[in-house]
Amino acid sequence: MRLTTRVFALALAGALLAGCGHKDKNAPLAFVPADTPYVAANLKPISDDARQAMLAQADLQLPAQLAQINDAADRVASQNPAAARLLHALAASFKGNTVEGFAHDAGVDLKGRFAFYGLGLSPVLRLELSDPKAFDGFVTRFETAYGKPFGNASMGGQSYRKAVSAETHTELVIATVDKQGVIALLPADVSPSMLREALGLDRPPHSLQDSDALADLAKAKGYQPWLIGKLDVQRLLPLIASGKDPLFTTLFTAGAERESAKTGEPLANLTKIPPSCPADAARIAARVPQLSFGYTRLDARHQDSRLDVSLASDITQAFDGLKVELPGLGEDASAPFDLSLALPMLEVRGFWQAQADAVAAKPFACPALADLNAGFGKLGLILQKAATPPLGDLIGLHLALDEFSFAPGAPLPKISGRLLLATRNPAGLLGMGQMALPALGQVRVPNTGVPAPLPANLTTALGEPAWAAMNDHALAVAVGAGEDGKLASMLNAPVGDAGRLMRMHFNGDMYVAWIKAMAQKIDAMADQQAAMAAQGAQPGTVTPDRMAGLKARFAALEVQAAHVDSASAEVHMDSQGLVISNHLTLK
Repeated sequence: MRLTTRVFALALAGALLAGCGHKDKNAPLAFVPADTPYVAANLKPISDDARQAMLAQADLQLPAQLAQINDAADRVASQNPAAARLLHALAASFKGNTVEGFAHDAGVDLKGRFAFYGLGLSPVLRLELSDPKAFDGFVTRFETAYGKPFGNASMGGQSYRKAVSAETHTELVIATVDKQGVIALLPADVSPSMLREALGLDRPPHSLQDSDALADLAKAKGYQPWLIGKLDVQRLLPLIASGKDPLFTTLFTAGAERESAKTGEPLANLTKIPPSCPADAARIAARVPQLSFGYTRLDARHQDSRLDVSLASDITQAFDGLKVELPGLGEDASAPFDLSLALPMLEVRGFWQAQADAVAAKPFACPALADLNAGFGKLGLILQKAATPPLGDLIGLHLALDEFSFAPGAPLPKISGRLLLATRNPAGLLGMGQMALPALGQVRVPNTGVPAPLPANLTTALGEPAWAAMNDHALAVAVGAGEDGKLASMLNAPVGDAGRLMRMHFNGDMYVAWIKAMAQKIDAMADQQAAMAAQGAQPGTVTPDRMAGLKARFAALEVQAAHVDSASAEVHMDSQGLVISNHLTLK
């Protein structure tokens, strides 16, 4: 639903008639340029019950997120100390607090509007505040945690704080403008006009609010107004390739200076961008013009979202009408974990061969894309190998797991489930397996779908009985007591509709089992490294701090997973591009 009603120009009368609503001239979207390369914003706040549910979920995720932030800070510390300090300061500002508590202490209005967007490539966050003084207090605490005084400056009577990075020649600008907080990453030598626009002292000639582009996008894609995002690849890539964007030029030059100091190569050579690069960037962007995303459902128990990847027409035409004959792709999952993945190798090979031929006929001229030319050159050889059976006959796979668990110290997980491979030649696939595994040669698998038990010497390592079954379209294997009785229905399950490429589903218990299995592996790795260190041996590439961060992250994920009832995803191609839908249900 649009926040505003369009104002219709009556050219004949020479007057403007207002509709039943008006646009808030100080809404965050009013400051976003209509041609921004990227944006994420809300058109209206979510309901109170959905907000509380999301805050509870965010609190569960918070420890893992903070561990990731601190880990990222440690990784960049040697190259960019200022960025590392900022990341550590951000993590510290959440310490001992909930997300809602942090927002309250920082004066952020959780019922307000926000916009995260690009002023060119420079990221700007503009959000409504419930308490501007509290936001100023947060900035002061953030400065203390940063460990280095922020600079104080003003522009056009508007004061702001800034943290300058000597390594990247950039500055983080933070300001309180009326009842909005503004945070932006800008070049350290930012022009007065760019700084004024970032602070909101000057408005863009045409704003995203004026164009109603996000509201129109939401209506076209079924997004709800609580969060909508868009990445304009046709705007973004040329900005990068032209070398004319202020932030890109700053970062590119800083990197070139470091390279010049190491190698002695003249800076002018390292910063030269050939004129062929913008044209090649535009060529690539035309293949994937836009990405967009948004929530489609959001309440106390459900968080559904959709990601749209716009693609060139020849890409969509290759797959949107394709009906993949993969059993299971056309039905809702019933197993605790269920994955149906279309892999129509005949069509995939034909598509990628056409792409390789196009690049061979007209290679990219930009030197930065030389590896891309080489990659497409090698692709032809890879595609030739992919044509060889059994891979060349593959249509897709369907994996259903009823049990997955790792006993401490066990080399392999305990698995109970089924795997189906849809292929143009199931008997040939079985024959190749029998050639590779002589013990399999004694197994006779009829193409009637009747399960045949596999010999014990093949299943001993699994610790479970196993069977194989086949029909004219697929070969399937089942592992675990009682799983043989499910093979017939798996072989005869509905295939996907035209354009459908993937379905996935898992329940909360399976999610918890995965997280526990990964956490056990991390614990085993930590114990191994500790034992090696105790013996004076090299402990490995993962430092103790990073290992502790990994353990903390998985512990937090395990707590979060306990609140998940189920999750699912579906991928299909339509006439406009790739559509990825996600559904999360909480307990």
